[in-house]
Amino acid sequence: MMNIAVAQSGGPTCAINASLVGVFREALKNPTIDAIFGSVNGIEGIIGNHLVDLKSMILTNDDMELLRQTPSTVLGSCRYKLPDHHSDETVYKKIANTLKQRNIGAFFYIGGNDSMDTVNKLSEYFRSIELDIKVIGIPKTIDNDLCITDHTPGFGSAAKYVAATMREITRDSTVYSIPSVTIVEIMGRHAGWLTASSAVLHAMGETAPHLVYVPEAEFSPESFLRDVRQEMSKHKAVIVAVSEGIEVPEGVQSGCVDNFGHKYLSGIGKYLEGLVRGEIGCKVRSIELNVMQRCSSHLCSKTDIDESEAIGAAGVRCALAGETGKVMVFRRAADVPYTIVIETADSADIANLEKFLPEKYINAAGNNIRDHALSYFLPLIQGELNLVMEHGVPKHFAIHESLLK
Repeated sequence: MMNIAVAQSGGPTCAINASLVGVFREALKNPTIDAIFGSVNGIEGIIGNHLVDLKSMILTNDDMELLRQTPSTVLGSCRYKLPDHHSDETVYKKIANTLKQRNIGAFFYIGGNDSMDTVNKLSEYFRSIELDIKVIGIPKTIDNDLCITDHTPGFGSAAKYVAATMREITRDSTVYSIPSVTIVEIMGRHAGWLTASSAVLHAMGETAPHLVYVPEAEFSPESFLRDVRQEMSKHKAVIVAVSEGIEVPEGVQSGCVDNFGHKYLSGIGKYLEGLVRGEIGCKVRSIELNVMQRCSSHLCSKTDIDESEAIGAAGVRCALAGETGKVMVFRRAADVPYTIVIETADSADIANLEKFLPEKYINAAGNNIRDHALSYFLPLIQGELNLVMEHGVPKHFAIHESLLK
């Protein structure tokens, strides 16, 4: 018999708790697994020996279903960068002591690029000291920028929210007779997957978004203004989707960085709003979708939630088969009918690397998405959950705050 531990890290998504349910539900099926621990605030909980017994908190199938459709990270999150164990072993010894003390034979880390760095470093360290504890990465990120995997859990729900919101903004923007420009700022530090997904509206007969700007395409204020004027000659209300990570003049965005050296981005929408107001002079507004795009479970994709649970469960099977230092990934077998296969990849081939929007998806002008890209995005946003409601709003699963302190 052994125990297992699971943690969540990085930015919240609609689907990260579904992956936690996948790990939990699969572990319950296996008689060789006893306790299922949840680490509070990611790897920090392992370092500080702050774990909770998930079996005492997730009691029924109804609890699992509610948790599955609850957004964000029920165990809390962190952005903690492990040092190189060759230069500083201190924190690794704390992690190893916690896991050994609690008889934990497998650790599952649900997260993005930086979390897979933790998976890679931990598995390497355990190998170096011949400690038989399996470490498996379960992917998640709305940025969809993990290498090897076809897509990441959390992305489909975020893309569905962006597309639905963009369609609503389009309806709102067309009610007045005067010309207008609406700029929608969407998350995506270096990769434009989420911004590009807004173009699925073109498959539904919408002309909006009329312009789409992603970090992978060259951008300049001059070409932006030219594009807007061109679209205004064709449409009364011009809708622009722009990634927060496009290149802009120094000082537009915050210079602050997180523990992994990533800049905190915000402000591109306001900057472009000012450009349009000053140079074109029409009615203009900017909208920053902000955290709503990653945590709006009322618009989550059933495909995303189901796949997120499935990939968490597959991670448990992977560890029980003796694997370690692996990340679970999706391979797309077909677009129609949409079919995916869950496989494994070495964490070293994913950690600290990014997958960018392919050049073939971006039009020649660098200001929109080609129609053939839509067959990639559309399957990921399909289906709706039968949400549990409470007083007219979605009900959420929560662990009592006192247990997370």
